[in-house]
Amino acid sequence: MSRGFQGFQPAAAQFFAELAVNQERGWFNDNKARYARDVKAPMGALVEDLAAELARRGIPITGDARRSLFRIHRDVRFSHDKAPYKTHAGAVLTRDGRKATAGLLYFHLAPTGCFMAAGFYHPDPSELSRLRDSVAYGPKEFAVLETHLAGNGLALSREETLSRLPRGYDMMADSPHAWAIKLKNYVTSRPVPDEALATPALVGHIADFAAVTLPLLEWGWDALS
Repeated sequence: MSRGFQGFQPAAAQFFAELAVNQERGWFNDNKARYARDVKAPMGALVEDLAAELARRGIPITGDARRSLFRIHRDVRFSHDKAPYKTHAGAVLTRDGRKATAGLLYFHLAPTGCFMAAGFYHPDPSELSRLRDSVAYGPKEFAVLETHLAGNGLALSREETLSRLPRGYDMMADSPHAWAIKLKNYVTSRPVPDEALATPALVGHIADFAAVTLPLLEWGWDALS
């Protein structure tokens, strides 16, 4: 990590491919050094270099190798799937570097595809209500945001959405933004090309995405302030 981020090598994807069919503690312990070398170390270096680049650009998002990386161990307490290990890696940067802080920049590394995301993921009920209020009572501002995202080939994800308007928003039934009131997350994402993963240029690639999605974060931060 002292050399800075040099890229993710094929060994990272190979590790996760093998882990997917070897979900046993013994196998993981025998291959823990591979995980540390091929996944955790470059991910930590990526976060450190990305935080520095965001600071250089004046983008108020940060993180570090200690706090930003997600653990490889799955929380299986409430899951039918008891596989103990994740077959992907992720890191999140926020305004203060803490994972729980609202408004995030996320990077996802997996053999099945890598992507970047930004926005407000699984906000608590109070935060979600205020984000919905911002759509309902600030339609012009939301329309500007929507146009900005579309102009950059992005859109808010509709993967998690209510089938009906939530209680208290019946006045939005005929609004062109009714769909946005039904969202459970306010997040947009973009895939990372495979060729970008193996070089230090990935840092700038993610920083460019952060710059484009900063208006989404600022919109949400204003709503939650």
